[in-house]
Amino acid sequence: MRRPKPADLREWCYPFIYETRLTCDYEILTDELCCHIGVVLAMLPEEFADIRADLEQLQPLIYNLNGSVRGKNGIFEADIEWLKTRYTYYQQVSEGRVTGFVLPRGPAPVPQLHLCRCTGKKIVRMLVRLEQEGRSFDETLPRFANVLANFFFVLTVAIKHRLNVEEVPYISINY
Repeated sequence: MRRPKPADLREWCYPFIYETRLTCDYEILTDELCCHIGVVLAMLPEEFADIRADLEQLQPLIYNLNGSVRGKNGIFEADIEWLKTRYTYYQQVSEGRVTGFVLPRGPAPVPQLHLCRCTGKKIVRMLVRLEQEGRSFDETLPRFANVLANFFFVLTVAIKHRLNVEEVPYISINY
């Protein structure tokens, strides 16, 4: 049974909130990621102008990702290429700092970027579930979302490198 739309719009936080399909859950995850980026931007020191510019460019792309399952596709090959370029830039400036698993810690906004990374992974997983549910969408979406999760990780490494904060390795006893 589908819950009816409330007569009082103040009791209705999102037009699709009572949907039973996973599309709404996906949209909420992408919105959450966009909010996490806003938190990072609020904490980012002035000396990180390049990171600020990239995150400011990324926020609208996240909302394009949001609407690309229900609406028309808003993530294009050029967006993926731009993100890969920015990934490579940050990877190169902090090359050699991470050679294995590291613990997700450090000064703000590093932990917040790790939350962005985790939310990015959740978005990839939700796209898998949406596809399993029978939803069709452009192949650029999972590709962009995967690069996105990786991008947030490399940002954490670059920030800690600039702040001269050491990575704390994690040695797994499981593998």
